[in-house]
Amino acid sequence: MANRRSVFKKLGVSLAAIFGVGVAKAATGNSTSKKVVGDIVYDQDVPLFSGAVKHGNTLYIAGKGAHFDGDITSHTDHVLNELQKELEKNGSSMDKVLKVNVYLADLADYHGMNKVFRGRFGPNPPVRTTVATYGGVPGDSLVEMDCIAAVD
Repeated sequence: MANRRSVFKKLGVSLAAIFGVGVAKAATGNSTSKKVVGDIVYDQDVPLFSGAVKHGNTLYIAGKGAHFDGDITSHTDHVLNELQKELEKNGSSMDKVLKVNVYLADLADYHGMNKVFRGRFGPNPPVRTTVATYGGVPGDSLVEMDCIAAVD
């Protein structure tokens, strides 16, 4: 049944385009103000994900990792610096971060990551979720973080 709806929806969009009817945008569901502001990562010439996206006054930053030899403190410092660069490039800052997700390759690194994380987001830290990943973090990083921030 869902497949039939999809076919009819595509047919309706095609007919609207042929006859110049102004309902095509609503039919495709692309009426959002989402704007890709970071790099787009490709997998075999097909967009895989965006590095950063603004939607209204909210900025979403994709996960950042540290892809070099080092310990949890050097990886955490690198990741936080990368997040800060991306935030500032897009009109936000560490003080405006609302939510951070932290992915650890090993939960034993939790305290070492916290030592570097503490204080990096100003006096009012963001909401945070920290998990240890099964199988490690992609790219052999010891930690990966993504965030959501406010934008002026």
